[in-house]
Amino acid sequence: MGNNKGRVVWINGEFVPESEAKVSIYDSALMFGDMVFEMTRSFNKKQFKLREHLERLYASIKYVHIPIEMTIEEMERHVYETIEANEPFFADDDEHRIMIDVSRGILSIYQGILGSHNGPNVIIADFPLRWTVAGMGELYNTGINAVITSQRAIPAQLLEPKVKNRSRLHYLMANIEVSKYEGKNNWALLLDPDGLVAEGTGDNFFIVKNNRIMTPEPRNILRGISREYIFELCNQLSMECVETNIEPYDVITADEAFMTGTPFCLLPVTSLNSTPIGSGEFGRITLKLLDTWSKNVDTDIVRQIKNWDLEKDSYRKSGPTPYSFK
Repeated sequence: MGNNKGRVVWINGEFVPESEAKVSIYDSALMFGDMVFEMTRSFNKKQFKLREHLERLYASIKYVHIPIEMTIEEMERHVYETIEANEPFFADDDEHRIMIDVSRGILSIYQGILGSHNGPNVIIADFPLRWTVAGMGELYNTGINAVITSQRAIPAQLLEPKVKNRSRLHYLMANIEVSKYEGKNNWALLLDPDGLVAEGTGDNFFIVKNNRIMTPEPRNILRGISREYIFELCNQLSMECVETNIEPYDVITADEAFMTGTPFCLLPVTSLNSTPIGSGEFGRITLKLLDTWSKNVDTDIVRQIKNWDLEKDSYRKSGPTPYSFK
């Protein structure tokens, strides 16, 4: 595993040691969850869909009116500078997990504190992808049991979910609820206020029925970069993929289901509330999509994550993750 002692974080134009990367307690991010962000990954140390992530980040910045002056080209350059600075401290089999946070900065009534930074904060961190996906390898064998929570997705009419922001308490509450569900490999699946399937807590959802791939309409969800890549893969494989309303009934009666997310790419969903979906196993079309993804990026995605699983106990501590709460 890589050496974490030398990693640095880019903050407002300078590199600081990872352990010293901080924002003020008076920052709007802490006061209101007022921060937009993006997280990427690499394959063979090469960033995947970085520009698409940055375009979504700048759309979020525009929507919430954070007045940063940095251009998207400058942001992209700083990302690569951060990767270059940290590469010596990554193991050969590590992948770069980039995290970009942009906050509005210190609220005006607190400005003037000695040593504080006024104006928006731009933070670029770079850490090993294995931190995020450790323990997920077994899910390629067992699949996920999706659990519909009482916690609903927040619809666009209340708070725009297409803005990737840090105000994610509803995700956490869904994960807490699912953590009390019997068994393991349980992941939250949120419905919107109309009872239609929306998304997971950091992942998008798909079903397959009669060789047709379907995913919720992009209305009350975060429009994932990996979700968009499924459409590219379907075009490559001459498969039909459509956006449509999906009800829990449609999931139960589907042939296959899967979730997509940047760190793990694609994971099979083999049951809903413990009721098997299709055969209850990794579906043929789901597997074909994942295999094609692996070939396109010249990485055996499943093997990579399973290899990291073998050493997860040496660096993974107990506690919640973005996808579960224990």
